[in-house]
Order: sequence, then C-alpha cells, then structure tokens
Amino acid sequence: MVNPSIKLLIAASGTGGHLFPAIALAQKLPEYNIEWLGVPNRLETQLVPKIYPLNTVAVEGFQQGLSLGSVRTLWKLISSILQVRRILQQGKFQGVFTTGGYIAGPAVIAARSLGLPVVFHESNALPGKVTRFFGPWCKAVAIGFDVTTQYLPGTKTVCVGTPVRSQFLDEPVNNTLDLPIPDGVPLIVVFGGSQGAVAVNKLVRQSAEALFQAGAYIVHLTGDNDPDIHSLQHPQYIALAFYDHMAALLRRANLAISRSGAGSLTELAVCGTPAILIPYPFAAEDHQSYNAAVFTQAGAALSFKQSDLTPEIFTTQVLNLLQSPTELGKMAEKAASIAVPDSADKLATLVREAIEN
Repeated sequence: MVNPSIKLLIAASGTGGHLFPAIALAQKLPEYNIEWLGVPNRLETQLVPKIYPLNTVAVEGFQQGLSLGSVRTLWKLISSILQVRRILQQGKFQGVFTTGGYIAGPAVIAARSLGLPVVFHESNALPGKVTRFFGPWCKAVAIGFDVTTQYLPGTKTVCVGTPVRSQFLDEPVNNTLDLPIPDGVPLIVVFGGSQGAVAVNKLVRQSAEALFQAGAYIVHLTGDNDPDIHSLQHPQYIALAFYDHMAALLRRANLAISRSGAGSLTELAVCGTPAILIPYPFAAEDHQSYNAAVFTQAGAALSFKQSDLTPEIFTTQVLNLLQSPTELGKMAEKAASIAVPDSADKLATLVREAIEN
C-alpha cells in the first residue's frame, strides 16, 4: 500500500559502490516518497534525476576533516549541515538513509539535530572513519559482512549483505550477453569497479598474449580513465570502458580479475564467479584488503598485493586456475555461499522498522 506521507531522504554520492546499493534499496520501498541528497558533479547527477528528485549540497573532504583542524573545513561543515537541515525541514522528511562517503557526515548531523532516525549502510569489511564516528548516532548500521561488527563497538549493527542492481537478481535467461564470445572457450573478465584500474589494466595487457595462446578470451572493462584503451588489438580481446550487462558477463566468466571494492565483490558473489583480487593499494586504511580477506578465507578468491604482481606471476596464477576446472568450480561454490541475494529486502525491512517505529 502506497504511503506517500512517509518521506525518506537518501544520502548517497560519488561512486557506484555508494549509489547502486542505495538505488536497490529505494526500489524496494515503492510506498515511500523518496528524494536524494548528493554532491554536484558526481555520478549521482547522471543516474538519480531520471528516477528520484535530486538535492545537492557542496561537500568535499569531510572524511579527512573529522578533526575540524581548519577554519575552512569547519565553515564547509557548518554550511553543509545547515543546507541539509533546511532540506529536511522544508521537505518534511521522516528519516534519512545513507551509504557513507562525504555526504554522510552532514546528513547524519542534520537529521539527528532534528530528531530524525538515520539508517547507515556500510558495505566494507573495515568500516570507514565516518561510519565509526557516526555509527552510535544512528538507529542502526546495516553491514555487508559479519566481521564488521567488531569494529563498531557501541553501535547497533545488523548484517544484511550489500544490495545489488536488479539485473543481478534476474533469472539468467533474462540476462543477454551481446558480445562475440564463442561457446565453450575460457572467458576472463577484467574490471576495476566504477573508477577503473589503470595499473591492473597494464598488467593484464602485459600478460595477454600467453592467455590468448591458452585459448582464453578476455573482456576488459577499462573504465574511462585509461589512456591505453586501444593499445591492444586481438581477435580474443574485447576492450570496453563500461558494459551494461554485467550480470550476464560475470555469469559467463570462468574467472574474474578485479579490485576488491565491496560492490564488485557483492556482484561476484551473487554470480558465483571465481576471482583473482588485486586490492587498490591506496584505498582509505587499506580497506579493500580487508574485503578481499573475507573472500580468500572463504576459498572464493585468490588475492595479491599489486606491488607483488609481475606479469610473469600474474600469468602463472591465471593459467593455473584456467587449467584447474575443479578448483574453479569449488571457488564458484564458495563465492555463491557468501552472497545475500535478498539483501535489498532485508535492508528495506530495517529502514521501515527504524522510521515507522
């Protein structure tokens, strides 16, 4: 039953890792009147206005400014909090949901100053500074991995997994892979998340010839920041900045090469795709390594530091897996065992309980 009187402000900004879980949640709350809170010139300005009203405030660097060490940082914080308070009051919202990032701090402070409940979703195994700082302020912090609870003392945590885009929950027959990949050939999918991964891209290209000789096809999602996207040409190699049908692609893949952002790992798990993970070495507090550890300890993936991987080591690891279908099958089963396919439903239930009770 539609209840448009319940208004929810979703504060999610910046990357697919923040936006896609929030959109998946919003789609599970059709009875709510939902508006969005974002930052100008970020990914949400492209994705959100098509489906939800978008409010923007100028926020930057809040995660580095928790100490309020400068007048400039303090002024930006106060200004953004006042803007969000105004949005919440004028819109007569009943609650706030956030997935973290720059926008989360002002959103949480503004909401709590008005007595509004906040639900926070933290997808990473090691929660970010903003989550750790503001977790106790929230009605609940939904987490993607059980291990995250240990880093959030004094905070109510509920493990719900991380929601994925609806295409990942469709029956496989509904997913169309419109790429020229022959049946039966080994397929390696390389992707670095919504930001791409130039260092991984270079490593894959350096190793590609040996993989082609082994009969493998490579679909390489380079992101839009790679200056060498057209540098390798081969009949068994497809380079794309992005690809819309990721669920179909990952289900077809024999092996994925990936960063270990929480969103990418969630998609790998839902599709049951074995992976070699290369955590982004400059991620805040090395949180991608913590994510990768969940998968390696479960037997769903191998993980390597970027600095330890030469083209020779990388090639050997990939070929060993491609030549071991039994091992790949076990990894696929372990990956699927980590998945929480109904994550968005669980998160929607948590949001309803927080706002309506």
